[in-house]
Amino acid sequence: MMTKSWILAGCMMFAFSNATSTNLLQERNIPLNLALEIAESSVQACAKDGYSVSAAVVGRDGILRALLRADQAAIHTPEAARRKAYTSASSRTATSAMVKNIQNPGASQLVSIDDFLILAGGVPIKVGNETIGAVGVGGAPSGDLDEACALAALRKVAGKLD
Repeated sequence: MMTKSWILAGCMMFAFSNATSTNLLQERNIPLNLALEIAESSVQACAKDGYSVSAAVVGRDGILRALLRADQAAIHTPEAARRKAYTSASSRTATSAMVKNIQNPGASQLVSIDDFLILAGGVPIKVGNETIGAVGVGGAPSGDLDEACALAALRKVAGKLD
């Protein structure tokens, strides 16, 4: 009886190890050159409207890939931009949608997650349905204007996200 148990356990371990070792995880991420282009385009889009902002781009893992601060951007804007990007990459949604969602009692605790900044201005960078990073903008007079600059930058590079 003991031998059958060991043989069965061995077979299960072999089957499990073969199944997991042959299915390597492959993930796409935002490359540095594209992260820089998105950050620069975000800052430029806001500058056209007279806003001095900072723009941050993070990879799918929320780690900073690029950060640019316009000459006259306020001192708090680089960190705000980074945290908006981090929040968007983590949630895989625009932070403006999260602002609306925290009105629901069940979602109100999102504001207590470390490093989250639930203000409009963070937008996921997607290839199809896969989030490969996020851009965050901070410094315009409202989060909606920050988000508009981020979206303008993403439209500009849309052909490179294939």
